[in-house]
Amino acid sequence: MRHFGHLAPDIRKTLFHQEPAEFTADSPARTLAVALGATLYSPATRPRLADDILKQAGRGVVSMVLCLEDSIGDRDVVAGEDNLVRQFGLLDEAAAAGTDLPLLFIRVREPGQIPDLVRRMGPTVRRLSGFVLPKFTAERGVPFLEALTTAESACGRRLFAMPVLESPQLLHLESRIDTLQGIADTVNKYRERVLALRLGVTDFCSAYGLRRAPDMTAYDVHIVASVIADVVNVLGRADGTGFTVTGPVWEYFRLHERMFKPQLRRSPFLGRAEELRTALIEHDMDGLLREIELDRANGLQGKTCIHPSHVAPVHALSVVSHEEFSDAADILRPERGDGGVLRSAYTNKMNEVKPHRAWAERTLLRAEAFGVAREGIGFVELLTASLPQT
Repeated sequence: MRHFGHLAPDIRKTLFHQEPAEFTADSPARTLAVALGATLYSPATRPRLADDILKQAGRGVVSMVLCLEDSIGDRDVVAGEDNLVRQFGLLDEAAAAGTDLPLLFIRVREPGQIPDLVRRMGPTVRRLSGFVLPKFTAERGVPFLEALTTAESACGRRLFAMPVLESPQLLHLESRIDTLQGIADTVNKYRERVLALRLGVTDFCSAYGLRRAPDMTAYDVHIVASVIADVVNVLGRADGTGFTVTGPVWEYFRLHERMFKPQLRRSPFLGRAEELRTALIEHDMDGLLREIELDRANGLQGKTCIHPSHVAPVHALSVVSHEEFSDAADILRPERGDGGVLRSAYTNKMNEVKPHRAWAERTLLRAEAFGVAREGIGFVELLTASLPQT
């Protein structure tokens, strides 16, 4: 699979200076963690789940979570498990016939579901990349990770964990430091199995009876923004000890009454895609676009998505710009090993080799997964090309 692989080769050629690289479910964890991109959630109870997954893969989705937790009712869990076993049989048939599948994860409720599902899935477990572990703390997380270890040994396949950081203990100030340290100790112990850490911002808001409006980002809710900052501080460091931390979910996908003016400037769209700008605003996507940019500025990669319309914006804004690539490549040239300062090739900024090295390394990893745009190609062109054609 590859990002933007659903686009025709000639279209990719016009958009990319360096096209996204191909990867598989067996690629190194470092590659997959960056390549997750927009991870689309779907209830595990959907009767045509396999068809839905194949449809979304054909539209550019490369990672999905099939949810047995908050997205379905308590009474539907058993039916959801049964449905997953059936649907993975259909997916296995499709993959055997040559159809590419996205990276697939199952969000469970209890540790015991992990080995049970793996046993019931039998050989079709080869289409599964891992499990999402809800409300993760050191106390709750160890049983999940031990169950994952057991299931991995039983099926002989690498299975990743994606813990969700969403517990009240992480949110509450008096318990936050101890909770973060416990999480850090736990995921470090199981580092080879932890693909990425996901943020459950909806649960954070729930603890205080809050819900952000469609013209506000997670970073406008200060109590949430403070948790994101602390999670990145402890768990997202660029010194080799950190993990990929993914961006929070964006809840909106239909028109709502607005109080504030749109957040998208007109100039990037003028003469090219003014209708696209209008459509994005009408569906509250301007808030999503701003939040994606703030995610990256605050050390997050990828994003949890609950609607297919969110996938293309996340991926379009994940592509490395030609200017970013130029700066990163300059900084990482072997002859720059001694450090120093240089003017960027775009002559608009200072590149300081040692302080900017970690940024440059992360940028080239993202470039491998999402590609590098041609000079003069921006997110408007990338998004326009990525949207489903009607």
